[in-house]
Amino acid sequence: MVGFLRGRARRRVLAVVLAVLATQLGSLVAPAYACGCGALIPDTARRVGVSREVSVVRWDGTQEQIVMRLTVAGDSDRAAWVMPVPRRATVKLGDPALFDALDAASAPVHRTRHHFWPQDGDWPLVSGDGGPDTGAPPPGAGLGAEPPVSVVGRQQLGPFDVARLTATDPDALGDWLNTNGFALPPRLTTALEPYVQDRWEYVAVRLAPETSGTALSGDLDPLHLTFAADEPVYPMRLSRLARTPQSLGLYVLAPHRMEPASEIGGERPRVTFAGRVSAKSGPLAELARGTPFLTAVGQEFPAPALIDGDHVLRRTASDTTFQQVIYEDRLRTVAGVPAWLLTVVGSLALAVTAAVLLAVRRSRRPVIPPKPLQPPTPVN
Repeated sequence: MVGFLRGRARRRVLAVVLAVLATQLGSLVAPAYACGCGALIPDTARRVGVSREVSVVRWDGTQEQIVMRLTVAGDSDRAAWVMPVPRRATVKLGDPALFDALDAASAPVHRTRHHFWPQDGDWPLVSGDGGPDTGAPPPGAGLGAEPPVSVVGRQQLGPFDVARLTATDPDALGDWLNTNGFALPPRLTTALEPYVQDRWEYVAVRLAPETSGTALSGDLDPLHLTFAADEPVYPMRLSRLARTPQSLGLYVLAPHRMEPASEIGGERPRVTFAGRVSAKSGPLAELARGTPFLTAVGQEFPAPALIDGDHVLRRTASDTTFQQVIYEDRLRTVAGVPAWLLTVVGSLALAVTAAVLLAVRRSRRPVIPPKPLQPPTPVN
C-alpha cells in the first residue's frame, strides 16, 4: 500500500510539473511568456517546477538552433529533462545575456495619447481602477538494424550532464532513465511514440545544482542545441500532457518573417513583434548574423490534450514589421486644469455674458410713446 501511494504521489508531481512547464513571463510579451518543448522529470517523489522557459529558434535554411533557458523552483536536488530533436544535435551552454537582448529588441513601444472628455479614472469619473490594459524539424534519417537505445554522446556542461540518445522504441528511453535513477511515467512513454516512429533522437539532460543537496532554484544556464533541418520545427507534442491551460512564447530568427503553419490544437497564434535586429554587437547580433529578421509569436492552449503535432514554422507572404504599442491615456489639460472643464466653464461664462449684455442693451433703448388716436370723422 505504501508503494502504491508513493507511485500516485510521483504521478501527481509529474502532472504538476508538466502543467507548469509551458508557462511563460514576460511580456510578449514580453513576448515573452513559452511552452516547454520537452519533459521535466523530478527525482523520486520530490517536486520541481519550471516557472518560466524562454526559447529562441534560429533557422538559416539548412540548420536549426534552439536556445532555451529554464527558471526552476522546488525541493528536488536533481531532475532530468528530455527533449526530442529531428536529427543528431550538438549541445553547448548558451549566453544568458541573449535573453535580455531579445526582451529589449521586442519590447512594446509606450506612447501617450490625450482625450478631451473625462474617462473612467479621470475626475469626476473615479469609479474604475484607471489601469492600462497591457494585455510570445523533419524526421531523422537512418536505415538498417539499430540497438533499442544508444548513447551517441555524453558531456558535462556546468550543472548539466548531457546525453544524446537514439531509440527505436519508446521504452528504450525509459530504460536509460531508469538506469540513471529516474522513472519515465507511462503517459510520457506514450507521448514519445510519434517521435520514435519518425526516428527522431533525444537530448537527455540531468540537472543538478553545483552544491550537493541544494534544491534546484532560479535561472539555469541556457542550453544551445544545433542540428540539421530542412524546415524549422519547434517540438510541442509533449505539452499535451499538461492538465492546465498552457501559453506559448517563442522567438524566431530567420532571413524573413516567420509564422506557425497551423494552430496544432490551440488558439490562433499571434505575432507580438516582427522586425529586423538592429543590434550590432553582443549575443543577439551574433546569433542573428545571416538570419536578421526576428519574429516573436504567442499562442494559448486552453485544452493542451488537443495538441496534435509540433509547430512547423514557415515564411510569411511579406516581411511586414510589427511592434506592440501600449498607450497611456491622459486627460488633456491647460495649466493643470482639464481642458473640458475650461471649455464648459468658458461656454457658460460666454452665454451668461451674452444674456447680460442683451438685457442691458434692451434696458437702455428709449421708450417711444404710441401715436395718439385720431377721433373719428363725423358723418353728416
